[in-house]
Amino acid sequence: MKIKITSIITLLLSTLQINAQDNSIKRDTLKEVIITSSRIDLPFKENSRTINIITSKDITNSAATNVADLLQQVAGVDIRRRGTAGSQADLYIRGGGFDQTLLLIDGIKMDDAQTGHHTMNAALPIEVIERIEIIKGPAARVFGQNAFTGAINIVTKKDLKDKVSVKVEAGSFGQLNGGVTIGTDLEKSSHLVHVEKVTSEGYRHNTDYDNSSYFIKSVFNKKKQAIEMITSFQDRKMGANGFYASASAVDQYVATQNSLIGFSTTFNTEKLTLKPKVYWRRNQGEFLYVRSNPKGYRNIHISNKIGAELNGSYTSKAGVTGFGIDLSKVNLESNNLGSRNRLMTTLFLEHRFKVFNDKLDITPGVAVTYFSDFDFYAFPGLDIGYKITESLKVYGNIGYTYRVPTYTDLFYTSPDTAGNPDLEVEESFAQEIGIKYFSPRFSGSVAVYNRDAQNLIDYIRPNTTETVYTATNITDVNTKGVEVEGAYHFILNTFNQTLSVGYNFLEDDILNQNKELSRYSLNTLKHHFTTRLSTQLFKNVSQNIVYKHAERTVGTSYNVWDASIAVNLKQLELTVTASNIFDADYIETGFVPMPPSNMLFGLRYNL
Repeated sequence: MKIKITSIITLLLSTLQINAQDNSIKRDTLKEVIITSSRIDLPFKENSRTINIITSKDITNSAATNVADLLQQVAGVDIRRRGTAGSQADLYIRGGGFDQTLLLIDGIKMDDAQTGHHTMNAALPIEVIERIEIIKGPAARVFGQNAFTGAINIVTKKDLKDKVSVKVEAGSFGQLNGGVTIGTDLEKSSHLVHVEKVTSEGYRHNTDYDNSSYFIKSVFNKKKQAIEMITSFQDRKMGANGFYASASAVDQYVATQNSLIGFSTTFNTEKLTLKPKVYWRRNQGEFLYVRSNPKGYRNIHISNKIGAELNGSYTSKAGVTGFGIDLSKVNLESNNLGSRNRLMTTLFLEHRFKVFNDKLDITPGVAVTYFSDFDFYAFPGLDIGYKITESLKVYGNIGYTYRVPTYTDLFYTSPDTAGNPDLEVEESFAQEIGIKYFSPRFSGSVAVYNRDAQNLIDYIRPNTTETVYTATNITDVNTKGVEVEGAYHFILNTFNQTLSVGYNFLEDDILNQNKELSRYSLNTLKHHFTTRLSTQLFKNVSQNIVYKHAERTVGTSYNVWDASIAVNLKQLELTVTASNIFDADYIETGFVPMPPSNMLFGLRYNL
């Protein structure tokens, strides 16, 4: 059924205008949120890029129980899931591939040189997340080569107060989940600990999962030179019916372990800020083609990344200069890909000028990276913004980006897939212009973007009768699009209500080149419309309704409705979450049909 998006928006806004009272909106806006993912810390409204912020309140009002489902509600972000509870999902921004989007946790880069399929393995439980910063467009000059089409920074909770929270959930497909969150604030240190287990019998043959999450965040020596430690461990085991290979591969099995430990601190003077950090990220993945036959076709990969960064900024009469150096060593041991090593060194430099009574900001910058198994590459870029009023700003940015092939691209072999050690580096030149507006009652933005890419890597077969897909640099690809987002806050029955909408249109010319021969490129999300209505009609009861419309380049489309209700009884909270309410039949990626209608009932007790 065709959905007339414009008519829906008009009807909803008209209804809200009629019912909204004239009470003043008492709501914190995003404009003073400091974006911490860049070297030059800026309030949200001062940034001259397209950035989305998902706050802790947004998370509560999202009807989502994990990061993968949460990000699906952001226009321009394409999360292609294989099942429920975020067990396995790939991350795309504005039509880029799953290897072209960088995930960070508190600014630590979680890229994996083996494959971008592991990106979402590192996603944290939503209970420990303060906010999520989504940076769209060319971001390589800020983060390095994996931020080809954008980056997502998960910021963990800063306020580590004394608290204990226990949750129990049960629902469809034999879902049974439990978790404990403990916070303690001591004289010289603070700590946040979270332990969680998420299980299901599966919604069809071989789609069961058993996922565990462990997270610790500590701040030591907090009264002097505070040192922050973050550590996480994600253990996922799942039946992988049709995940890879073909729809007939119904007995596949995947197990992954992702761990992180990092230490950071901040040195501040009147003009100079320095932020050193060190970290170790490990990922282990096991794949069985037949779950009951481990001695048959089996892949196991173990990757380690050890890194050290020093980022800083210096404020002078000429503006703010951001600088940094990032050193990392990657090691991979794999029965399929072999033993691989890569040393990466990146230097960052940018400067923010403000002229015309601080109304115009100009930020040129560059990142230069050395790869031990490739070469030197430079990622220059430029951000420009002009403040028309305190609430209205126009902006634009341009930038070059590169991405070196993953080890899977280069060396993977299987009965239907072949890597290519002669692959060239992907590169692109991207441009964007936009306008954004902020007020306590309404916020909105419009952005138009274009990306001209060369040597994009896809898996191609030479003809329709050939069964082996080989990693190949395809010809030039142009991607262009427009993105519109808005949020309206109003009062009804003395309670705050919010309606948010987002729409992203994307068009590329990949289909013209690889019509029936491509494995990954044919699934571009052409139309993506999302809306969420968060309401509260009674003192202790809140409701959320989420609608998503997606249409992919090949013409397939689907409409999905989710909803949640929460009842707060002092220390006790009861929740009901309904997913795919109208039982839509759809596939987000590969050969995996998404789950039918399902329910999840939750109980949380807070001390």
